[in-house]
Amino acid sequence: PRRRSPCLASGPLATAAARPEIRSSLSPETLEKARLELNENPDTLHQDIQEVRDMVITRPDIGFLRTDDAFILRFLRARKFQHFEAFRLLAQYFEYRQQNLDMFKSFKATDPGIKQALKDGFPGGLANLDHYGRTLRIFPCPCPILTTSPLNIHRYTLVDILRAILLSLEAMIEDPELQVNGFVLIIDWSNFTFKQASKLTPSMLRLAIEGLQDSFPARFGGIHFVNQPWYIHALYTVIRPFLKEKTRKRIFLHGNNLNSLHQLIHPEILPSEFGGMLPPYDMGTWARTLLDHEYDDDTSGSSPSLLLYEDCFFSFLKKITVDYRP
Repeated sequence: PRRRSPCLASGPLATAAARPEIRSSLSPETLEKARLELNENPDTLHQDIQEVRDMVITRPDIGFLRTDDAFILRFLRARKFQHFEAFRLLAQYFEYRQQNLDMFKSFKATDPGIKQALKDGFPGGLANLDHYGRTLRIFPCPCPILTTSPLNIHRYTLVDILRAILLSLEAMIEDPELQVNGFVLIIDWSNFTFKQASKLTPSMLRLAIEGLQDSFPARFGGIHFVNQPWYIHALYTVIRPFLKEKTRKRIFLHGNNLNSLHQLIHPEILPSEFGGMLPPYDMGTWARTLLDHEYDDDTSGSSPSLLLYEDCFFSFLKKITVDYRP
């Protein structure tokens, strides 16, 4: 017999009841954009959410730790309100976390590896939105993690960078406006050496592609490579077949041609490093936002909600090991 997942739609992390405030959480401009681009209809919103929630029982092997309205809604928006596609993305989201337990055991900003990655600007962000209302994330690639400088006492891995990116996206996707308008990524390869590129193994690249492209409810409006050397071009050629067609259409390789970047992102909202009109980019801005008073604190901690989420997740994994093993 099928079993409903423990922790499903229960506790402070999940409320199955429809919430009227979801309907009014968008600005009038964004609400219209959601209607035109995402097929979002405020009159059927709660019905759309419930149809996705009703599919959860078809995957008893997955621990759906959240099925509240606000959580499911972000998956509907990411898949333009196609119910089955939204559910598939929801299932992949939790399945990815079950399959990569080590990545999410200490999934908080104060985890030493994540914290140092954040402080080194993985990722960073700009204060202004682009002309489509999308937030801009910047990924500098000097990769201090791969150096052995005595000043860099907090070493971290490429997986820690991916964890920092996923954690940042989790924090930002809470904003309903960003769920509709999406994100734009700028990846600066200026100081990325051939030796560092060799660390990007097929398994690491697959982990990143699965985590960002296949398992996260975000709309990526553009991924811009700047200052990339020839070996990044070669690397992209290798991974390109594994990217969805929609993803490939959103990747732009600008090299040193900032004019082509400016045709897609206005210089008025870019820092001077990218030929923009704003002051030089401060890579610690987003880290200070996420870490707050713990930015300069080397001690780690965790919020009660994150601890509850972790405890619920791992107790479920113990259960399915017994209940669903062959």
